[in-house]
Amino acid sequence: MVSFIDKVLLKLATSSLNSGVLLLVLTSMPAIAAEWQLLANDGLHDPNNAGLKWLQNPGNALSRLPADSAGNKVDWIRAFEDGYINPRSGLNNKKPVKILDSEILLNNTGSLPRVLFPHRQHTMWLDCSNCHEKIFKSKAGATPITMTKILEGKYCGVCHGAVSFPLTECNRCHSVPWDNTADKKPIAHIP
Repeated sequence: MVSFIDKVLLKLATSSLNSGVLLLVLTSMPAIAAEWQLLANDGLHDPNNAGLKWLQNPGNALSRLPADSAGNKVDWIRAFEDGYINPRSGLNNKKPVKILDSEILLNNTGSLPRVLFPHRQHTMWLDCSNCHEKIFKSKAGATPITMTKILEGKYCGVCHGAVSFPLTECNRCHSVPWDNTADKKPIAHIP
């Protein structure tokens, strides 16, 4: 039987995502529920594997980072902004991280609040080429994003639910009520 970690690592190995995402996977995946279990007890790692001693237990690494209420219980954005972590743009550490500070308002959400996609929080971790053009087309409206596809691990679901906050945190994305857009200034409106 293939473990959950093996499935995610296989998915990463066959995707266009860079090593920064792999680092996030390796540091955040073992966190379970409200507290971090030892790797030997988490049900994902083989407690009899001699190599387990070389892996850092999640509580040792993650408990020092700003807390969050979901997923692996780490507020990664605050960890970055407060200087706890300094992700690289890729394997070549000489390439500077390019942060794009823009937003896109997604309107195709049915009766749910609309989605305000923040490029800034994503480009703090990832180079643009991780998502464009393979996962998302750069042209507004060219990518047919649906919750069904996201839940199938496509589009936003490539990371969310795997290495980023889980898809059960609806209000983190669906945050713009239909009757209140005056305070939001997205660069593109997608029907």
